Amino acid sequence: MGAQKKTFIVTRFDPDKDSVPRKEKYEIPVEPHWKVLDAVNYIKDEVDSTLSHRCSCRMAVCGSCGMSVNGEAKLTCKTALSDYGDTVEIAPLANFPIVRDLVVELEAFIEKFQKVKPWIIRDDVNDIAAGPYKQSVEELNVIKQFSMCINCMLCYAACPQIGLNPDFIGPAALALAHRYNEDSRDRGADERRDILLGVGGTYDCTFANECSEVCPKDVDPAIAIQREKFLGLIHWARNFVSPKKGGR
Repeated sequence: MGAQKKTFIVTRFDPDKDSVPRKEKYEIPVEPHWKVLDAVNYIKDEVDSTLSHRCSCRMAVCGSCGMSVNGEAKLTCKTALSDYGDTVEIAPLANFPIVRDLVVELEAFIEKFQKVKPWIIRDDVNDIAAGPYKQSVEELNVIKQFSMCINCMLCYAACPQIGLNPDFIGPAALALAHRYNEDSRDRGADERRDILLGVGGTYDCTFANECSEVCPKDVDPAIAIQREKFLGLIHWARNFVSPKKGGR
């Protein structure tokens, strides 16, 4: 009995030759234990060396191997090939410009991350002799879930609002902002508020929940965004009742 074979329909795009993306078909032998990334690597290594894609750790940590598999955003190193039938369609992540084949442009994504100031902000700085800022287990647990993001961009590919509104900051960046706003060591919520409540911020989210559905690390960016909406509403109410006492 010969090795099982599957057919892969892969999106190809060479900016030097193609005006629009095209499809190319490959029929290859596959192993029962393979992930989708194993098949893409096989095509690259054994069939067509011109195929371009991103991957690194193969352990669902680096987040670089995100692709569209049969129309769904997937981390391909984590996605079992056995979950699919005899024909599998692989394309670059949606809602991103294509650089080449399965590789997408990340610049706008990175800019959105930087926009929300994803770092601890404080006016004071501890003297070295005083040691680091400490955090209890309970304080860590408040933010732990939202700290698990690996920047795989699957949530951006799945988010319908990103497709309609390119200015939307997006699920991962907004969830990361919430993670720092809730960090017991951070004092930067006021600096982030204008960004989160402005154009492209939390209220541009329509709560489709697709971002949380595709997240491979169960970060649940949708709930983080809804919490920030609620906190923004509290801030507005406080300022409405007592403008001079605003703050969070």
